[in-house]
Amino acid sequence: MTKNEHLSIEYPETLDQADVLGYKRAEFSIPDGLIYLDGNSLGVLPTAVKQRLADTVEIEWGESLIRAWNTHRWMELPNLVGDKIGALIGAEQGAVAATDSTSLNVAKAVSAGLSLNPARKVILTDNGNFPTDVYMAQGVVDALDKGHEVRIVNPQDIYDALDESVAVMMITQVDYRTGRRHDMQKLTDRAHEVGAIAMWDLAHSAGAFAVDLTACNVDLAVGCTYKYLNGGPGSPAFIYIAPRHQQHIKPMLSGWIGHKAPFDFDLEYQPADGVRRMNVGTPSVLALSALDTALDVWSDVDMSEVRNKSVELCELFISEVESRCSQYGLKLASPRDAESRGSQVSFHCPEGYAVMRALIANNVIGDFRAPDVIRFGFTPLYVSFTDVYRGAEILERVLEQKLWNTPEFMKKEQVT
Repeated sequence: MTKNEHLSIEYPETLDQADVLGYKRAEFSIPDGLIYLDGNSLGVLPTAVKQRLADTVEIEWGESLIRAWNTHRWMELPNLVGDKIGALIGAEQGAVAATDSTSLNVAKAVSAGLSLNPARKVILTDNGNFPTDVYMAQGVVDALDKGHEVRIVNPQDIYDALDESVAVMMITQVDYRTGRRHDMQKLTDRAHEVGAIAMWDLAHSAGAFAVDLTACNVDLAVGCTYKYLNGGPGSPAFIYIAPRHQQHIKPMLSGWIGHKAPFDFDLEYQPADGVRRMNVGTPSVLALSALDTALDVWSDVDMSEVRNKSVELCELFISEVESRCSQYGLKLASPRDAESRGSQVSFHCPEGYAVMRALIANNVIGDFRAPDVIRFGFTPLYVSFTDVYRGAEILERVLEQKLWNTPEFMKKEQVT
């Protein structure tokens, strides 16, 4: 196929007809005519969430009022929802709590990891990690003030940097910019060989492909739920503590909902059993209710089918964009090998911010990451092959006609 010869539109339509996950798209509210390739930043609204929120507000809160903490099991939501997430990430029953934000959970997990390895002082991470993880780890170091350090290396150097000085290896499995994917099993095994605690951030993993924390023998994990898990903007994050560690951790953030008996109102903190001790404040009932129902879309999904479709979507997009747009300076930023990639594709793009603004104006939504990356997420439950083909086609038109070259699209907005 030459640079200017592209697949006919019948080809992606044929793929859509054979798509074993195609039926899931009907469970989401997708505006007509919109090609949404940003589920790696904010997932689409599952239709059933609308009624769940209405019921939570009108019936549970509106009619039951404070009785709802018991009659509608509000206090149990962090752990009930946590178990639903756990089923998608290979966690043992009762090992995940849905609570707080990813940033707060990073602080909890890092401090827990340090407490499990008290003779060591190094938190090892890489420069492809999401900045908030690094900020929070540094904040824990500063708060402890016991000579700990955050050591940052290149992603490819993590394995060799793991030595007997490392207390906690803190890694995000999938790079938020490029989609590069770390080998969880290999790095966790190496961390344990040198006596380090293995902590993983699954923000771009959970719901994107199969994760098995138990099989990989991971110690600690965190992640968000508003990306591939479609929990809604700012939906509660999650934290995982391997069962072998749970009773040995006294949380740095010791809130009353993590107390063994919160309604005894004892002034001395006693941690609850298991992962429940990682809860801090009163559960966010509206947000957890929305997330609870959002997770139901996964009840009949085979994660191997999700991964297979994800690879196919990404491969089609890479092929189409490279054949259409290479002459405009686009260069693949993501790993070419699918096994080394999550469920997103990124390109280095001159004037990338303005190009993405122009794409969005033409109903193709991705996002931009500084300094020059345009990023596209492929969420197999609702993205079609036709979406991918049309998205590449519109990107070509934006570049060919220089639709991005306007003052409006070059002006930076608050969120990119």
